[in-house]
Amino acid sequence: MRKIILLFSFCIAFSATANAGDFNIEFDWSNLKKCTSGNPNTVSNPTFTLNNVPNGTKWIHFKLVDLDVKSYNHGGGWVEYKGQSTIDPGAFKYKSPCPPNGKHKYEWTATAKSKKSAFGGTIEKAKASKMYP
Repeated sequence: MRKIILLFSFCIAFSATANAGDFNIEFDWSNLKKCTSGNPNTVSNPTFTLNNVPNGTKWIHFKLVDLDVKSYNHGGGWVEYKGQSTIDPGAFKYKSPCPPNGKHKYEWTATAKSKKSAFGGTIEKAKASKMYP
């Protein structure tokens, strides 16, 4: 019985530390132009902070989804990964958030890839969401 408890405890501890290094992102669009201040189709990406980018990552594909209107394509962009911990504005263009009825919740997905391809090469995905404005 002791061996079973010890083995079970080890498995729980191992699984907790295995997830400690998961790829994740944060973003800040506090400097983003408001959608009424210009063409929302020519907005530079927000600042992204990258954490625990998986080994083998050569490219990161960013995609924005309005969780309140999932059918609207905000697009995103590709960034070559060279070990940087932040992605600064201007790395790519996308269609800015511009919720017609007040606030919406938006989610960025960052896909770590071993090659710049829509098909294949995916290593891991990270997501982060916030309300806008």
